Amino acid sequence: MTSLEVSEETEDSGPGGYAAARLLLLHEKERSGPPRRAALARLTDDWLAALFAAAAPPRGVALVAVGGYGRAELSPRSDLDLLLLHDGSADKAAIAALADRLWYPVWDLGLALDHSVRTAAEARSTAAEDLKVHLGLLDARPVAGDHGLVAALRTTVLADWRNQAPKRLPELHALCRERADRMGELQFLLEPDLKEARGGLRDAQALRAVAASWLADAPREGLDGARRRLLDARDALHLTTGRATDRLALQEQDAVAAELGLLDADTLLREVYEAARTISYATDVTWREVNRVLKARSARPRLRALLGGRGGAGRTATGKPPVERTPLAEGVVEMDGEVVLALSARPERDPVLPLRAAAAAAQSALPISLHAVRRLAATTTPLPVPWPAEAREELVTLLGAGEATVPVWEALEAEGIITRLLPDWERVRCRPQRNPVHTWTVDRHLVETAVRAASLTRRVGRPDLLLVAALLHDIGKGWPGDHSVAGETIARDLATRIGFDRTDVATLATAVRHHLLLVETATRRDLDDPATVRAVATAVGSVGTLELLHALTEADALATGPAAWSAWRASLVADLVKRVAGVLAGEAPPDPEAAAPSAEQERLAVEALRTGEPVLALHTEPVVAEPEEPEPVGVELVIALPDQPGVLPAVAGVLALHRLTVRAADLRAVELPLDLGAGSGPVLVLDWRVAAEYGSLPEAARLRADLVRALDGSLDIPARLAEREAAYPRRRGLTAPPPRVTVAAADSRLATVIEVRAQDAPGLLHRIGRALEGAAVRVRSAHVSTLGANAVDTLYVTRPDGSLLPDEEAIDLARALESALR
Repeated sequence: MTSLEVSEETEDSGPGGYAAARLLLLHEKERSGPPRRAALARLTDDWLAALFAAAAPPRGVALVAVGGYGRAELSPRSDLDLLLLHDGSADKAAIAALADRLWYPVWDLGLALDHSVRTAAEARSTAAEDLKVHLGLLDARPVAGDHGLVAALRTTVLADWRNQAPKRLPELHALCRERADRMGELQFLLEPDLKEARGGLRDAQALRAVAASWLADAPREGLDGARRRLLDARDALHLTTGRATDRLALQEQDAVAAELGLLDADTLLREVYEAARTISYATDVTWREVNRVLKARSARPRLRALLGGRGGAGRTATGKPPVERTPLAEGVVEMDGEVVLALSARPERDPVLPLRAAAAAAQSALPISLHAVRRLAATTTPLPVPWPAEAREELVTLLGAGEATVPVWEALEAEGIITRLLPDWERVRCRPQRNPVHTWTVDRHLVETAVRAASLTRRVGRPDLLLVAALLHDIGKGWPGDHSVAGETIARDLATRIGFDRTDVATLATAVRHHLLLVETATRRDLDDPATVRAVATAVGSVGTLELLHALTEADALATGPAAWSAWRASLVADLVKRVAGVLAGEAPPDPEAAAPSAEQERLAVEALRTGEPVLALHTEPVVAEPEEPEPVGVELVIALPDQPGVLPAVAGVLALHRLTVRAADLRAVELPLDLGAGSGPVLVLDWRVAAEYGSLPEAARLRADLVRALDGSLDIPARLAEREAAYPRRRGLTAPPPRVTVAAADSRLATVIEVRAQDAPGLLHRIGRALEGAAVRVRSAHVSTLGANAVDTLYVTRPDGSLLPDEEAIDLARALESALR
C-alpha cells in the first residue's frame, strides 16, 4: 500500500484508520529514515486535516504544525506540536469547540500533544516572552485552514527573530550552555540523551535558528548528515522500546543497532559520537562567529565617536577600520581573536605549517579559524617520514599547552588533519569505553592524558617523551587483544614516524607497554614482597623510564575519571616507585619479615595481645582525592587482633552489615618484639579505607562489639546479610559479567597470589573470605581495589604451615572461589 493510499483510507476511516495506517507505516522495513519521517508527517497531516474539515471551522482559522512536526520530522513517538491559529473574528466558544474536536482524538490515541490556541498577535507576544516558543514558530507549517494566515505569521515571526537577534541569540547561547552543563556531552556519554546533550538534536535546531537570523551561519559540511544519523537513532530507539525516550540506555543499544542494520552497539555509539562531534564543532564555530559579529556591531558606534565622523584617521581607503594582525609564528598570525594564516603563508610548500599553526594557537589559548584549518587540510603537502625536527617540536609544543590543546586538537581532527599526521588515530577516534570509570572516548582520553601530563613535565627529565607517551598510551585499544601489547608495536612505529631516535623509540614503546604496571602493582600486589619490586624493576629497566612511568600513571588516572585516582592510590604508587628506584640503584629489597609496623599498628597490636580481643581505631577525618577536592574516598579503619581463623570474613561481614564500603584494604600478620612484654604470637593488622554507603559512619565501639560476636559465632553474618538483601532487593539493571578468579604469575617466594575480579557488591569481601576459610588456606595479606562498580581483590595465600600452594592446588582454589562467587 502506498502512502497516498494510506492517506486516502485514513480520511475515510477516522482515528482507527489512522492508527492502523500509522502502525503499518512504522513497520515498513523498506522505508526508514527521512522518507519514513516525512511519510509519517504527511499521514498525520491528512488525518488532522480531515478532523479539522469535519469540525466545520469558522473562517480565519488555521491548524499549524510547529517544532519538529513543523519540520516534518516525526519520529515514531514524537510529540505533536500544534497551534490553532485564528484571526480573532470568530466566536471564542466556537474556537474552543474546534480545539476540543482536534485535541481529544489525539489524546484518545495515546499520542503526546503540545497544543495552544492563539491569534497571530498573541503568538508574537508569547514568542517575545518565551524563547522556546519563538524557536518553535520558526518552523511553523500549515496543516489545514487559512494558509495565508500562517504565511503572514511566519513572515512576522521571522522578521522579529532577525530584528531581535542581538538580544535573542545571547539568550539562546546561554540556554545551550546551561543544557550542556546539565546533560553532558553526547560524544562522550555511555548513555547519551540524543536530544538534550551537547551535540544533540537541540543544538542542531539552535544552529538552524542562528542561520535564520542572518547574523552568522554554521559550517554546513556534514551537518545535515550528522543530524540525520541522530534522528535515525532516535527513530530506532522509539521503535525498539515502544516509548517516547531520547536516552540511549545501555540495555537498549544492541536492539537499536540491529534496527539500524549496524554490526553492534559499539558501532552504533561510534556513529552517534561522530554525529555529535560534527554538531559540537559546528556549534563552537558558529557561536564564536555570532559573538564576533555582535562585538563588532557594539564597537561600531564607539569607533565612529572616537574617529569624529566619517573618513577620520585610522581608516583604510575603503572607509573601514584597519584589521590588526599580530604575528605568532612563521606563517601564522592572530586576527580578530582567532589564529589565521599570514598573507605570505604557502601551505602547499610548508608541510610543517599545520602543526606550527596549531602549536601557536594552543600556546596563545586562541581558537584556530575555520577557514585556516580548511585551507591547511586542502592544500598542505604530507610531512616526510620521518618527520623533520621542527614538526616533532611543534607537536610537543601543542601537547604541552594544557587545556588550550583540546579545542585546537578538535579543530584539526574535524578536518582530518590528525589522522593524516597519525594514521593509527582513526582506529581510536570516537571509540567508546564501556567501563563506567572512564569519562571519555578513547581518543579524547588520550588528549586529556596529554593535558594532565603537561602539568607534570617538571617532574621528568624528558618532558617531550612524557607528552608523546601520554598521547599514545592507549593507542592499542583500536586493535584486538591486550591493548598494551598492541599499543607497544603501534607506538614504536609512530615514534619512528615522528622522528625520535632509536633509544627514545624504545623508551616510548616501554612506557606504552607498561603504562598500567605501577598502579596495578601498587594496588594489587604486596609491596613488601621482594619479588614484586624486582619484577617491576626488571620491566622498567632504568630510573629515567621509571620517572616517566610515574608521571604517566598519574596523568592517565586523572584523565580517566574521579574514581581512578586518590591520595591513597598516589601514596601506594609513590611507595612502589621509591622501592623500585632503590633496586635500580643497586639496593637490596628490604626483608618483609623484618618490616616494622607503624607506631599506631604496634600500639594496637600490643593491646590486642594483652587483652586477647580485637582492638580498633576509626579515623573519622576523610581522605580526599586531591587537596582541593571535597569528595571523600573513605576514612581509615585499623584493626588488630590475635591471629585466628575466620578473621577476614568476620571483619568484612561486619563492615557490610554496617553498610561500609571497602575502598582499599591491607591485611598482614606482624610479629611484635619480645621486649614489648605483650605476650607472644602473631597479630593480624588490618589497615583499610572504608566509606559509608549513605548516612554517617557507625561508632567504633559498635563495630568492635559486632566483630567480637562474629568471631565467637554468636552473630550469624550470612543470615543477616541474606535478610537485608531479601528486604531491600537491589534494583534491576544491567547483567554484570561473571566473576573471574585467576592465579597470578607473581613469582613470589612468600605466598601464592590469587586475583579476584568481580562486580563490587555489599558482602563481596565477606564471601571471598568465607570461601578461603572453607578451602583451609591462610591469608597472608589482602589488597582490595575498587574502581567504580568493579572490584579487583588480590590475596596472598599459603597452606596452614606457611608454604606455597602447588600449581594444581592453586588452580583448584581459584576455580572453587570463582564458583562460590557466582
